[in-house]
Amino acid sequence: MLDLDPATLGLEFGASALVGGLIGYAAKKIAKLLAIVVGVELMAFRFLESEGIVTVDYERLTAGLLSSGNRTGSWLESAVSTLSIGVGFTSGFLIGYKRG
Repeated sequence: MLDLDPATLGLEFGASALVGGLIGYAAKKIAKLLAIVVGVELMAFRFLESEGIVTVDYERLTAGLLSSGNRTGSWLESAVSTLSIGVGFTSGFLIGYKRG
């Protein structure tokens, strides 16, 4: 039988939503800065490549961007606890990201 405390789940949800909101807000600000840096870097690569100074292999440059990992949960009780934290964090992250 599951021994779940609603108060603990609520506290985990609320705290993770707060942390997720802060991280989401910061992530959007950082993403904007990184977009500018990456854009300038790609323009520099294209300019140097058009001048014949460097040769850029764009396939190898972007090869490491797509990777995936597998995670599985083994205990139902820890899965419910993780779910409450994950849902809180995700909702807070999305709210913070949208407001950022």
